Amino acid sequence: MSEDLITLAVAEPSDVADFKKELQDAFAVAVVDEFGSLPDGPIPSDEDLANAMNAPGAVVLRILCNGQKVGGAVLTIDTTTHHNALDLFFLRVGEQGRGIGLEAWRAIEQRYPETITWQTHTPYFEKRNIHFYVNKCGFRIIEFFNKHHSDPNHPAQDDLPDGDAFQFEKVMRGGGIVA
Repeated sequence: MSEDLITLAVAEPSDVADFKKELQDAFAVAVVDEFGSLPDGPIPSDEDLANAMNAPGAVVLRILCNGQKVGGAVLTIDTTTHHNALDLFFLRVGEQGRGIGLEAWRAIEQRYPETITWQTHTPYFEKRNIHFYVNKCGFRIIEFFNKHHSDPNHPAQDDLPDGDAFQFEKVMRGGGIVA
């Protein structure tokens, strides 16, 4: 991995269709592995993706490995509070397991050094994601959403066969602006 150069670039409007397809393909793998098939329509839905990508403060980034598109991220950056969110994060199918995700996450942290906290979420069955966020990136689980405790900020979880999900937070030490 050390010879690969991982960089970030703002996604171009002409790339949005490919970005969405690659993200939905990457998310589909885990759902099919866990449940055997996809529910009706892609996950996340086109509407949920459009909402995330067009939300106030949204930044859509391409993850590049040696200049080639290998994934992407949708962030919500709050330039007032510096409490930011990683809304969507993916590597194209076949790009996992090479350290690209961790290098991309580090590049995101470096791109937003004033961040006080990062928050993200993932479905409960995504063991690989849970391992990545907790053991590799330094997030901690702060909440568990399920049918008895729904997530008011991410109704898209309802698209999954089982809407259970974890909420993660990473407090940036030594960086950030004190609010």
